[in-house]
Amino acid sequence: MPISEGRRPNLLYIHSDQHNANVMGCAGDQVVATPHLDGLAAGGVRFTNAYSPSPVCVASRMSMLTGRYPSDIEVWTNDQILDSGIPTIAHAMGAAGYRPALVGRMHALGPDQLHGYCERLVGDHGSNWGGTGMAPKNLRSQWATAGSGQSSYQVHDEDVAAATVAYLDRLGVRQRAGLLDAPFSLSVGFMLPHHPYLARRDSWARARARIGLPEKALPSLEGRHKHLQWWTSRAGLDETLPDESILDARAAYWALVAEMDALIGKILTALRSNDLAANTLIVYSSDHGDHVGEHGLWMKRTMYEESVKVPAILNWPGVLPEGERCRRVISSLDLGATMLGAMGAPPLPHSPGRSLLPLLQINSTDSERASWEDVAYSEYCMYEGPTQRMIRRERWKLVYHHDAAAQLFDLQSDPGERTDLAADDGCRDIVAELTAAVLDDWDPVEVAARVQRRRREMELITEWAHHTDPPDAHRWPRTPEMTYSDS
Repeated sequence: MPISEGRRPNLLYIHSDQHNANVMGCAGDQVVATPHLDGLAAGGVRFTNAYSPSPVCVASRMSMLTGRYPSDIEVWTNDQILDSGIPTIAHAMGAAGYRPALVGRMHALGPDQLHGYCERLVGDHGSNWGGTGMAPKNLRSQWATAGSGQSSYQVHDEDVAAATVAYLDRLGVRQRAGLLDAPFSLSVGFMLPHHPYLARRDSWARARARIGLPEKALPSLEGRHKHLQWWTSRAGLDETLPDESILDARAAYWALVAEMDALIGKILTALRSNDLAANTLIVYSSDHGDHVGEHGLWMKRTMYEESVKVPAILNWPGVLPEGERCRRVISSLDLGATMLGAMGAPPLPHSPGRSLLPLLQINSTDSERASWEDVAYSEYCMYEGPTQRMIRRERWKLVYHHDAAAQLFDLQSDPGERTDLAADDGCRDIVAELTAAVLDDWDPVEVAARVQRRRREMELITEWAHHTDPPDAHRWPRTPEMTYSDS
């Protein structure tokens, strides 16, 4: 359903890092304080089954930018460079007459730090060439200092919020002077609530007084899937953490979500106070989730719901319904297609992303809504470790593992993913059907070989960067003292 020229909206696209879709008040969480995200959901549509194209930062973000899956763009890991010749949503917005601007995180590596954006205020915290020299080498060390303190990521996001407010204030001045003759496109990249699990004392103490332990336990060693055995050993999580450490880390995570929500509130206040909200499409999502202790896991990198599902809220006054909770299965790639469709921008070539407007608009027909296919894919590949792809179709989720048994979950009867049905005789047909869908356009042997080819290429570029120290562009000045633990 096309958008008329008079209704071409402004865009405010807010993208966070590692936000578990369940940790929002509007998602039913009773601990976290997220009044601003809750307000967006109350005035728009919140999706309960939105999936990341990959449960790891760079692969997910580059997929979202290009509207294509990791295997299509050959970005699978956190040290791979997106080809600048691949068009992005920013390129498409520019082709439609917008001048897309970015404030904050994109997490693109390599010399191109714009990828179609016309300007970028506040960059990423780390080198354009990968590695920051400040990340802990042993993931288990995260819990030695988890609790109250400060993460440099929060300092970064405070700068992002301030720059965004200033940008909107400038737009407001131009509008009041009658000089704002075209809609704007503004993307905002946050780093919160990404670990380290450190939050400022007052916010952390409020969450610590109310937070509880995870509900889902990690299976015994012999009962774990092969991938989970690999991941828990690699992450230093093969030994049970003390309850107090778990509670400290969870409280910090909940506090970081609340702090991020407060920053989003400042941006929304600036949008409204500058009279820019009436025809603005607001999109909120994240690159992936965080296990926050469920299944005995932390951070991301699995296909469990806590890791691969993302929050997704769309708010567009007068065009999208208010207070709707949509249970249809979508991909993050569909969010990009929706933004482009709303803006009258050309679709991205070769993208499987689908505009959600026919499904969501107030005046959409029943047939338009009924035609939506409830399916999403996600992919996770590493140099050493898994080559896997997930399909979520209607009630079923299948995780295909190269050289390991598949996993199958019935998310209707088992939303906690406690029972793997892949070996169940009664599920033989659905396993075969979903496996065929996964492999229809994805060859795991070829993908694994391409991953290793990219590894050799990136090793050479990394060595070159180490010796030549190329300059960084759009680099935010992170310093070690920004991160500290009160303990």
